[in-house]
Amino acid sequence: MPEGRQRIDKWLWHARVVRTRTDAASLVSSGHVRLNGQRCRTPGHALRLGDVVTVALDRRVRVVEVTGFCERRGGAPEAATTYSDLSIQPSKI
Repeated sequence: MPEGRQRIDKWLWHARVVRTRTDAASLVSSGHVRLNGQRCRTPGHALRLGDVVTVALDRRVRVVEVTGFCERRGGAPEAATTYSDLSIQPSKI
């Protein structure tokens, strides 16, 4: 991959959206991931900085903007530096 890009399945795993890279590839292949509003079905699709990723998980939808990449999967604080959360949080009443 050229510098400034990363596979979407690898990025989802590094950003700790899913537990395993296999789960990330399955999520993308099954059509539960959108990239800049377009459904993405290819786990090898390249992400760039500034892309918006929408992921439909079990009971919620996460919308994040890609702000960085990692070479290795690290802890939660390191993973949090790879994205900016754009999800709307439901108000607690």
